[in-house]
Amino acid sequence: AHYPLIKRYGLIEKTKEYNISNAGKGYLPQVSLSAKASYQSDVTEIPVDLPGIDIRGIRKDQYQAMLQLDQVVTYRARKEVTRATSEVDKQKLEVDMYAINERVNQLFFGILLLKEQLKQNQLMQEELQRNYDNVAAYVKNGIANQADLDAVKVEQLNNIQQRHTLEATYRAYGEMLKIMINHPTPLTENTLKKPDVNALLYKGEAYSTEFIRRPELNLFAVQNQQLEAQRKQLTAKNLPRLDLFVQGAYGNPGLNMLKNEFSPYYIAGVRLSWNFGSLYTLKNDRKVIENKRRQLDNNRDVFLFNTRLEMTQQDQAIQSLEKQMQDDDEIIRLRTNIRKSAEAKVANGTLTVTEMLRELTNESLARQSKALHEIQRLMGIYQLKYTTND
Repeated sequence: AHYPLIKRYGLIEKTKEYNISNAGKGYLPQVSLSAKASYQSDVTEIPVDLPGIDIRGIRKDQYQAMLQLDQVVTYRARKEVTRATSEVDKQKLEVDMYAINERVNQLFFGILLLKEQLKQNQLMQEELQRNYDNVAAYVKNGIANQADLDAVKVEQLNNIQQRHTLEATYRAYGEMLKIMINHPTPLTENTLKKPDVNALLYKGEAYSTEFIRRPELNLFAVQNQQLEAQRKQLTAKNLPRLDLFVQGAYGNPGLNMLKNEFSPYYIAGVRLSWNFGSLYTLKNDRKVIENKRRQLDNNRDVFLFNTRLEMTQQDQAIQSLEKQMQDDDEIIRLRTNIRKSAEAKVANGTLTVTEMLRELTNESLARQSKALHEIQRLMGIYQLKYTTND
């Protein structure tokens, strides 16, 4: 509702109204005014001289003012083409607007992922602090040395640096999403909730195109209607044109050429005109429109083909993540056991602190992988929704 591109809908609608209004005015009477003054070297004379009758010749200087009104009876199909063109413009805008969904999805799930990473970072920091306290006690008891304590401190500082980076990215994503949807306040972990959805799987149905409801398909449909309107306009362009006309004039001479004075007069009639020149290219013009229609059908087939490929890839990716998630909890459980065993060995002096820290990092990475798989699965589901608009 707040994206600047949305304003273009109103502009397209206004343009359509103006163009349709102009097309409709083509049916209104066309009025023209003309005036003429001329002098000619010779005029028509009656070669008869009748005694007692004065027959005046036509004046060599002549004057005329004329008002002409033309009414078109048959007219080209401009309105239909105008409406079709407007629908194409609006549907192109729908396609552009639909792409915003993907950008919002990326920001939304990016925030959720960063939120999980910050949570795991905090847990890692707590574990490091606990181990730092333990190692500090070992140093006092002579089990460990200062280098071991420094190694834990280095890991704490690295973890803090990573947290600063995550927090900066988290704030940036939240601010971007806030701007995108015109939210009054910054988007935080209390604002965004992880969606609870099931995967949209198209297994066993060969990823049928019946699930695809993208706006691009509507664009192909209205472009096809536009070509049909252009075909009708082409036919109308080559039909005879019938006009009614009325001419009202005042001049010298009038219709009576022998009456040497200014007088009003009018002429009314019907005019039929047919431009045969456009018939020369009519056949090729129709073939051009038909070729455009075939190209449009091909573009639609290519779009559906590529979309089905995307559906296949995304659906398989979701299934793969779900299988990985089945093992995540077991991996975490085993990593936790290994880490606890390593801590016990450090306490007994049979394992170095560096090796124990490696196991602690492996446990943290396992927990991060689980969180990553959960968010990636959700993002994959919504990406599949975006691909199909189902």
